[in-house]
Amino acid sequence: MTELSFHMAQRVLDSQPFSALVGARITEFGDGAAVLEVDVREELTQQNGFLHGGVLSYAADNALTFAAGTTLGAAVLTGGFSIQYVRPAGGRTLIARAAVVHTGRRQAVVRCDLYTADDEGAEKLCAVAQGTVLSAPPT
Repeated sequence: MTELSFHMAQRVLDSQPFSALVGARITEFGDGAAVLEVDVREELTQQNGFLHGGVLSYAADNALTFAAGTTLGAAVLTGGFSIQYVRPAGGRTLIARAAVVHTGRRQAVVRCDLYTADDEGAEKLCAVAQGTVLSAPPT
């Protein structure tokens, strides 16, 4: 298994064109957990001014896989995940906090809570996701 560092994880994120498009960044990484943040801006919202659900799903998916990567190694793929939207996402920053619930030899089950933070840093839960992340087959 390849040990991932915080800086390597950020480089991997930076190499993803869609992550660059939304401006995602990793703020915590290691020990079965990862936190991904995205600044809320107008082009990421839907018609009512809330953050688009696709952006929340993107953040959950990437946070899940990065958290699993801390236990499975660098080569991982999302096997699947579900997301439940709790409330419309408004605020200044989207925060996706993922933690590994269980790791086996080839897969991990991971939970991700998604919050939005306002200008003062107060957070509100806006979605909850859970997924399975798999070790990627050798190429």
